[in-house]
Amino acid sequence: MTADKGGHAMRVISGTRKGQPLKAVPGTNTRPTTDKVKESIFNRIGPYFASGRGLDLYAGSGGLGIEAISRGLEHMIFIDSSRQALQTLRSNLKACRFEDQSEVYKNDSHRALKALAKRHAAFDVIFLDPPYASQKLAQEIELFLEYELLNPGCLIVCEHDANVQLPAKIKNVVMEHEDKYGDTKVSIFSYLGLQQNNEEE
Repeated sequence: MTADKGGHAMRVISGTRKGQPLKAVPGTNTRPTTDKVKESIFNRIGPYFASGRGLDLYAGSGGLGIEAISRGLEHMIFIDSSRQALQTLRSNLKACRFEDQSEVYKNDSHRALKALAKRHAAFDVIFLDPPYASQKLAQEIELFLEYELLNPGCLIVCEHDANVQLPAKIKNVVMEHEDKYGDTKVSIFSYLGLQQNNEEE
């Protein structure tokens, strides 16, 4: 099995490709989500999905998005700006036989979101795990709203430095969970949709 730079074996934890080994991106620029954190994330947001579309915006080796497809998500768009990361990601998608359920693009996050808005794309699950040094998570969530990229009930999973405190509410996006794992924090938000005030009784 492949190990990340911390020596952890990387694999698909559950679902249709349970146990499938995954390659890590070579070098130290990409920080893979450990299996322990990945399992905790999916226990919060799933653990399984009946269908849905996802976005992995800082995909790296694709571990989070691939796990989501394995657990029932129909389609996932993977985006990363690193050519080396995308090579590893494509290799992992091929090993899992998920090429038909995925799209892979080389782009930075802002340009990618503009392109997705032009396609009128909308998502049910979004993973945001940017490099710790360049995290603008609250601003990116605002962009999702501005570009209308969120389906009602969309879950946004933010993995970030434990010292970062994200707002409890960003317009109609509300933090549901906040979990700390060593120097990593995972904040999970859900999108209430535009009509939530009308629907409340």
